[in-house]
Parts: sequence; C-alpha cells; structure tokens
Amino acid sequence: MTAFMDKDFLLTTDVARKLYHEVAADLPVIDYHSHLQQGEIAERKKFRNIAELWLAGDHYKWRLMRTAGVAEEYCTGNRSDREKFDAFCKVLPLAIGNPIYHWSHLELRRIFGIDLIINEKNADAIWEQANAKLAGMDTWSFLEQAKVEIACTTDDPADDLLQHAEIANSGLKTRVLPAYRPDNAMRISKEGFADYVTRLSAVADIKIDSFASMMAALARRVEFFHARGGRISDHAIDMPLPVVAATPDQLESIFARRIAGETLSELEQAQYLRGLLESIGTVYAKFGWTMCFHIGAMRSNNLRMLQTLGPDTGFDSISDMTTSNGLVSLLSALDANDQLPKTMLFNLNPAMNEVLSTMIGNFQDGSVAGKVQFGPAWWFNDHKLGNLAQILAFGNHSVLGVFVGMVTDSRSFASYPRHDYFRRLVCRQFGEWVEGGEYPNDFEALSTIVRGICYENAKNYFGL
Repeated sequence: MTAFMDKDFLLTTDVARKLYHEVAADLPVIDYHSHLQQGEIAERKKFRNIAELWLAGDHYKWRLMRTAGVAEEYCTGNRSDREKFDAFCKVLPLAIGNPIYHWSHLELRRIFGIDLIINEKNADAIWEQANAKLAGMDTWSFLEQAKVEIACTTDDPADDLLQHAEIANSGLKTRVLPAYRPDNAMRISKEGFADYVTRLSAVADIKIDSFASMMAALARRVEFFHARGGRISDHAIDMPLPVVAATPDQLESIFARRIAGETLSELEQAQYLRGLLESIGTVYAKFGWTMCFHIGAMRSNNLRMLQTLGPDTGFDSISDMTTSNGLVSLLSALDANDQLPKTMLFNLNPAMNEVLSTMIGNFQDGSVAGKVQFGPAWWFNDHKLGNLAQILAFGNHSVLGVFVGMVTDSRSFASYPRHDYFRRLVCRQFGEWVEGGEYPNDFEALSTIVRGICYENAKNYFGL
C-alpha cells in the first residue's frame, strides 16, 4: 500500500519521480492569474489564525462545508474563528476524492511543516502549531516561501493601482503586476452600469457619451496599466457570443438606450459584449498583451443567498452553453486584420476540452510559440482528473511543449501548493507515456518540456 501523500504523491513511475524531484519541484512560480488583493500585499497583512487564512473568503471551502451539513453560521456567519476551524476539520474527512482534501494537506505540510491528518481529533494540535507559525508570517512570507517570482492580481480598468506602485517600490522579491479585468464594462445590463461609466470617464479623463468613447476610455486605461507592468487581460464569457457582429450604428444604439435606462434583450447584450471584445482586442494586440477568456460559468445561481451574502460566495456552477461559433467568429475577425493578440481560452465545462484544444490551432501564425493557448484546468476542473484531461487534450490536439502552465485562480495566499499539485500531475503523465513506450526515456528532452510548462514558457509568452 502506498503511504498517504508521501514525497512521491501522485508520482506513479520512476521517470515521474525523477522529473518531479530533480526538475519541477523547486522551480519558481509564475502565477499569471490570481485574485490576491493588492492591498493585503502592500500592507503586509498578517493573519490572526489559520481559520482566517483558510476560511475567510474561501468559497470553495464554504461550499464543501455546506454540502457536508455545516450550518451557514460556521461558514460565513458569526461563529468564532475556532468554531469555524473545528467545523471544517470535522467534515473534511468526508471529502474523499475532492481536491480540497489534497490541497489542504499540501498547504499544512509545505507552509507549516505539519504532518498531521486534518480531522476532528487533530484539530487542537493543528490549531496550535499553525497559529504559532503564522505569528511570524505575513502575506510576503507566503509569496517568498512558495518562490513566487511573479503574481498577477485582478484589477478593474478604473483602479488607480496606487498600491501596486507601493509594492513595486518595496523590498518584496515577488513582482506583483496588475491584470486588466473589464467585467464591469462588459456587463452592460448589470445594475450600476451607468454609475460605472461615470467613474471610468473620470479616471480616463474622457467624456463617455457613446460606444466609441467608451472604447476610447478603456483603451486609455490599457495604456495606463501597461505603463505599470500590466501585460494580461482577463474576461469572463458567461453568455454565447453572436456569430454576426453588430454594426457600429447598432452598437451606438445599444449603448445609448442602456445609458438612458432601457432594458436590453439577451441578443443586444451579447452584441455589445462581442463589439467590446473586438474593439479592445485590437488594443491588446497593439501593446503585445495576452487576452484571456474564462468561458462557461453560471454565476450566483441561488437568488436567496445572493441577496444574503452577495456574489462569489459558493453558488456558481458549470454552464452548458454553446459558444464555439461566436468565439471563432470573434477570433477570426481580429485575425483578419492581423490584430489578434496572444489569446488564452479557459473553459469551465470539460465537454469543451476537445472544442477549444482544436480551436486554438485555427489561429496559430508562427509569430509566437503557442500564440493561442488552451488554458489550464480552471475552477471546477482543477482536480486530478481535470488536470490530466486538460493535459491530454492539449497533447492530443496541439503541442504540449509550448503550454504556459498553471495558475492558482485564488484569493488565498495559502493556495500556492496547487502549483506543486499540478507539477506532480505533469510529471506523472510524462512518466506514464515513457513507461508505456509512447515517448523515449530521454531525460534531457523531458526536462526541457517540464521546465517549460512549469515555469519558462509563461515567462517568455507573457513577456514578463
């Protein structure tokens, strides 16, 4: 019987073990998509205890706890930190097969050096030992301990990025860079859209009274981000994109009617989104940026809990929407004018693995290795089988050696062991290919690919 999560965890062959321990394990981390808060980095936030670190704001764990029968007061409610921690420890053993079980134990070992099983019996010892270690740590400690060379936050175009300037001028070894996320500009029917336009107008110093001026303001903010190290944009694609683009006159009409307070149809919302992405995509191409699309989330599905807790609290799921035709049309329109930027396609629905891993081949032009990328396993796909499925789809349909690797996609400073989890799975798959006679046992060639996927490709691809 294999020991529980020993040093060779997930590594099933001699080749995998050699690749991981000699090549992948100690590489620096390029975390090109996270939800870390720039303010918590700038102020060097300290965590009062492991409950705050693990459970405050982590909707993955809240969702698990609710499903296991834990009352809301122990998740987001007013129970004490210790009570919340105890509740988590009590139910985690039920989550066999869930990546949170593995991640939590990896975090406990790699961050705190604690080799205990997380359960009700060990809660006292874990609480005391972890909190003793946390007393001497802050947000910088997590980044430096995990060898995070670059971390990209997620920032609204209207953000002033002042705390990014503070971080850049500090002694932090990790480079913390902004990433441009214009969701508030994209969601034209969201309550508060007109107020957001007013805010964006002020920071961009452009009077926004039309679709064209809205795009001009967003473009000016791209320039602002670029001057402060930004090289990546991120977009949530939560509705199918239309195959036929709206005309400029139609886009102006849609924008004007929404600002006037009218309700738009789903088609008009999609037309606006397509028009915005096509316009801003040309700006990304001009600045040499990468445009990331996160496709296929159904967000805030529980209206009662949305009204109680707000968004991003654990009530999202996978959408089965079909968006391939509209997505291809958008990419083709940008490519037709040689203005398709480097692009990364993340999918939440694993049924789209083959769709997107073949779609990326339509728009490679030799200018950049893997110019259009099939993004890593994201959110509900970020588990053992989900990562392996993504690796296999990329390998089957593209050139796996140009893949830019993993992201945390997390708000937690404790989440960096997820990169270790991913690296183990990469080495596992490579080892199985070699053991099966599907790739030569050429350690130098294998090492080159592993270093690329786990570190070097991302650094080169994003120009960081």
